[in-house]
Amino acid sequence: MWLLDKMLRKLIKTGELIVTDHDGKEYRYGAPTPGRKAVKARLTDKGAALHIAKDPRVGAGEAYMDGRLVIEQGDIRDLVLLIRENAPWEKEGALAPKGPVRKAFSTLIGKVDQINWKSRSRRNAEHTYNLTRRLYELFLDEDRQYTCAYYTDTGNTLEQAQLDKKAHIAAKLDLKPGMKVLDIGCGWGGWALYLHRHYDVDVLGVALAPDQIAFCKERAEAEGVADRVKFELMDYRDVTGTFDRITSVGLIEHLGTPHYPGFFAKTHELLKPDGVMFSHCCGRVGTPGTTDKWTRKYIFPGGYIPSLSELVVEAEKHRMIVTDVEALRFHYSHTLEEWYRRTNAAKDEIVALYDERFFRMWQFYLVGAEAAFRYGAMVNWQIQYVRRRDALPMTRDFMYEEERRLRALEAPPEWHLAAE
Repeated sequence: MWLLDKMLRKLIKTGELIVTDHDGKEYRYGAPTPGRKAVKARLTDKGAALHIAKDPRVGAGEAYMDGRLVIEQGDIRDLVLLIRENAPWEKEGALAPKGPVRKAFSTLIGKVDQINWKSRSRRNAEHTYNLTRRLYELFLDEDRQYTCAYYTDTGNTLEQAQLDKKAHIAAKLDLKPGMKVLDIGCGWGGWALYLHRHYDVDVLGVALAPDQIAFCKERAEAEGVADRVKFELMDYRDVTGTFDRITSVGLIEHLGTPHYPGFFAKTHELLKPDGVMFSHCCGRVGTPGTTDKWTRKYIFPGGYIPSLSELVVEAEKHRMIVTDVEALRFHYSHTLEEWYRRTNAAKDEIVALYDERFFRMWQFYLVGAEAAFRYGAMVNWQIQYVRRRDALPMTRDFMYEEERRLRALEAPPEWHLAAE
């Protein structure tokens, strides 16, 4: 316990954490805060403290998943947010790997994990997205938007925020009826169907998870638009033809930096000379880094969240002009907070679908991500690209006007804990 005790004494200054070791000895960190309860945690076996201390990013998650770390007052979200609040990104190096050897090793392993040739890309996509459909129904909005929502008001429902996200993005595309749109990494199809519904465009959505594509096709058939909104189980590198617009929402995080040159070369080839490409992705506000080991192992194998410089440099090399950049700072933290709330509400069913360990893993993933977007280096980048500088209007006024128009067109559905 001495090593974990040393780390926590140095780290926790705001808020109060009380840890009870396996032998009943109590350790206190930070100080009582008016109106805020202390977080109380208990370690259930002799080796738990060392397992956490020797690699906190992995050890804490695994200890919680395995029941070696038990939260007795508050919950795992309270614990993770407390720790991250005391180590915000602005406090340089607060949770960074210590020592040059560990940093170099972490960077090397992270780079190797990002090498996503086609067969590996498909395996990684299936690992993440081929969990049961039911799981995603239980915590996502009705349209299954598994990316950052857009909160015009923090009191909005998730359904409203996801609908507003689609309007916010669509407004940046300057779409016209009859255009051809390619959606790379199409998720469960909601974005493609939204574009067709409001702009009368033809959309091709491609992704690598079989169940996602099957579900997308079912939706298109049910809405009677399968001849105009098509979905294919296909790597974007195999797409042919040209498109007026290319979108990717939550796709770049799965590419890996070794594949950025190929991505921009391919999208340059697919985009018409007067076309527009748009990307919405998780991003880091600092310099390039690595994906933490726990996330690579359990949630997004092969994934990497890019810095803005990594995206812009590759665009420059492929003569793609960056015409608009927006950083969504707190929007994903609000999204993840709601996903966590809905996950907890569906605990019994999720445990029945998988087991208690999976449920705790999913909790830890959501709260860790929320903490990273609330206090860490994470934001969401929205970037607009063109091949020709006259492809878009001179000013950004068209975006604001179109977003207002779209937001007035439809109301979001009400959410309820979905019944099977």
